[in-house]
Parts: sequence; C-alpha cells; structure tokens
Amino acid sequence: MDAKDLRGQSVAELEAELIKLKKEQFGLRMQHGSGESAAQNHLHGQTRKDIARVKTVMNEKKKAGES
Repeated sequence: MDAKDLRGQSVAELEAELIKLKKEQFGLRMQHGSGESAAQNHLHGQTRKDIARVKTVMNEKKKAGES
C-alpha cells in the first residue's frame, strides 16, 4: 500500500480501508495468540504501518477541508 494511492481516495473510502485493516490486524493477533502464524510475523508490522498511513492521509484530508 502506497500513500500516493491513498491520497487519491475519498475520506469514506479511507474509512472503509481502515476498518478492513483493523479487522485484518485483529485476525493476525488471534492467529498469533493461538500459535498459527509462526511464519507470518512480518504481517503484524506491515498491517500496523498500513493503518498509520491511512490515518495520516485521513488527517491530511481533514485538515485541508475535504469531506
């Protein structure tokens, strides 16, 4: 996921993407807790960074006055 791609989306699309990423993060956390995802540890950090990118772009758009 690239910040350039996110900047082309509307705030509503970004909110939907954020919800999707948070669900994915929860699923990864549950897999890690049950011991399923031993080979997929890199996905936790990647998902967390994607969430931060989406939130950053959303804040940029809100400060610019877009809705």
